[in-house]
Amino acid sequence: MNLELNERRRRVLKAVIQQYIDTATPVASQDLARSLGVSSATVRNEMAALEDAGLLTHLHTSAGRLPTDAGYRFFVENLMDRAALSTQEQRMIQHQFYQIRSELNQWIHLAAAVLARTAQTAAVVTPPRAYESRFKHIELIAINDALVLMVLVLHEGSVKQQTLPADPHTTQEQLSRIAGRINELCHEASAKAIVAIAQTQPAAQPPLSSFEVLVIESVARAMQQFEEHVNELIHHDGLLEMLHQPEFGQVTRVREVLSILEGGTMLESLIPQALASDGVQVIIGGEHSRDELRDYSVILSRYGVNGDVAGVVGVLGPRRMAYPRSISSVRYIAGVMSDLMGDLYGERKIEPTE
Repeated sequence: MNLELNERRRRVLKAVIQQYIDTATPVASQDLARSLGVSSATVRNEMAALEDAGLLTHLHTSAGRLPTDAGYRFFVENLMDRAALSTQEQRMIQHQFYQIRSELNQWIHLAAAVLARTAQTAAVVTPPRAYESRFKHIELIAINDALVLMVLVLHEGSVKQQTLPADPHTTQEQLSRIAGRINELCHEASAKAIVAIAQTQPAAQPPLSSFEVLVIESVARAMQQFEEHVNELIHHDGLLEMLHQPEFGQVTRVREVLSILEGGTMLESLIPQALASDGVQVIIGGEHSRDELRDYSVILSRYGVNGDVAGVVGVLGPRRMAYPRSISSVRYIAGVMSDLMGDLYGERKIEPTE
């Protein structure tokens, strides 16, 4: 955020946000005057200036101030102190992951549980996947005279099955030859490249038959659908930690957060954004594209192996989130997960950035 504030206003804004994060209560000028070493009148004037700048607001005339989304954004980008996890916490987390280092399925559950406990809010984790699917091979198996089963295997291990219509005179031997030719044409190709193969008819001889084109187009569609839905599985933990926050004292808010976490669809749109980004992503309140998330902040980071497979780890909480602690927790867990992935695949891990 390109907004110039003098040093005193920066101090006042930082103090307001830190106190509001700690207390969930609008901050009055007299509460800050003593700690900042200035008069209440000075603090009131600076708060008024910060409100004019859109960084603070108030619920009614005599109420104290609380941060706006823009205020939180300025705090995250310019004012907050680093809050690295302690050495003891890091060792404990590393030990927990070390105990299950060979069991990938358990990483996801442990990462969510550890992150929820560390950040004291809800945690979300997606499994590691190839976010751009790559073709590995297909098999074509005759079911009866008119149907063929296509078994598609992707590079990261996912298997898709689909039935296709076939000429009644096609034998299993012919299907195996067709599968072999398509495996050669599509070796390690992306969905986009496979679409091009179907459309441009490669120079290989003989030309592709109509059935071969049908198979290749079906492969491309299956891979595209896989990429679209690869992040539907979002594991979460920490609901109780989140509900301890004063913002969730009403039944309607409890139902709302349950809908966000259990439904998953509200967070789905954020996963591709995190997968395509470096470092920790912080989305605050109204910055979300969905109105249902306007009262929440989400902190996400990609983890995994560069150029191969990756997932997302992060937290969801009220806008009044302990951002320094939450960001450090997400960054650290993402780093641990990347180390595990690097060891598993023997490749260069994704390095979390600032």
